[in-house]
Amino acid sequence: MKRCLLAINAGSSTLKFRAFAPDGQTLLARGMVDRFGGKEAVLSLADAKGQKLAERGLPDAEHGTALAAVLNGLADQGLEARALAHRVVHGGNRFRQPVRLDAEVRAALDDYIALAPLHQPVSLEVIDAFSAIDPRLPQIACFDTAFHASQPEVATRFGIARHWHDEGIRRYGFHGLSYAAIARRLPEVGLAHGKVVVCHLGSGASACAIESGKSVAASTGFSAVDGLMMGTRPGYLDPEVVLYWQEHEGMGVKDVRRELYKSSGLLGVSGGVSADMRELVASELPAAREAVELFCYRVAREVASLAGALRGLDGLIFTAGIGEHSAEVRGRVLQQLAWLGFELDHSANLAHARRLTTAGSRLPAFVLPTDEEGEMARQAAALL
Repeated sequence: MKRCLLAINAGSSTLKFRAFAPDGQTLLARGMVDRFGGKEAVLSLADAKGQKLAERGLPDAEHGTALAAVLNGLADQGLEARALAHRVVHGGNRFRQPVRLDAEVRAALDDYIALAPLHQPVSLEVIDAFSAIDPRLPQIACFDTAFHASQPEVATRFGIARHWHDEGIRRYGFHGLSYAAIARRLPEVGLAHGKVVVCHLGSGASACAIESGKSVAASTGFSAVDGLMMGTRPGYLDPEVVLYWQEHEGMGVKDVRRELYKSSGLLGVSGGVSADMRELVASELPAAREAVELFCYRVAREVASLAGALRGLDGLIFTAGIGEHSAEVRGRVLQQLAWLGFELDHSANLAHARRLTTAGSRLPAFVLPTDEEGEMARQAAALL
């Protein structure tokens, strides 16, 4: 049996995992549990090149059943987990590096459920389920907020009373594992020491200003609702809108949270057409087109804002699902940023080339695939 380091990325309905060699560098296998936590969950497993190895339905909706099936499926391929690395969205002020989970750390992570109510509970449920399966198996938490710990104090504050900031109401920033993975690859495009804005564009979307590999500022703030418009989240929103909903529409906390997390963003602006950028780009409906236009407008506006935080700009990176695969979105954003010095190479963009701008462009723009699970494996291997 070959030992491996297993990186776990748990979402509300999908659990992705990748098995790496114990050094955290070499990918051995990958897989997914679709409809995770549902009655019709499906486990699929592939090799490092993406060739399918196995696929089967799971008998019940229990997380523990699905996770045991993951370990058993890997064992069928001759792989035994030496340790687990988990993506945990929120580490608050306390956790700024990956940490090995013990009873004290696990209990402390409950304190951040209120800061990430849709994401944190799922990660913690998965951690607890693995502990029940094998309490001796080492588990490491890798935090999405940790990469942004390098931001200057001014970038973390809201304009509210100091005691609120001291109690933890501040800007944290998210998608940090994705940004850390991209920061490792900036030398490949000659931007290792540059001032770069990275756009992580997917169902969840954000942008980050990075200088010499360190986070300087980010679009997301206290929660993962803030910043850019997303699949079902609005991004920046005047807080008076929430008060209006509560005072004049009689909406309670659960109603507001549902509106913010499930009914806004691309889905809401498109009038319910879709939260999927691919479907919206293909649609002829005016509301769908407006959703795409607003998404691109907000991205371009945020890039300009983050360039201000950097006091200059040397390049732009697109990553994640939309950023890596939507030529339409990339093209629109770069055309809106032409005034900054980006000259779009239309052919390269349509071909999904690494470089998206012409040879004569004053500033370069690139596509770099993100690798959150690989980043988690590297962090965990270093800790172990």
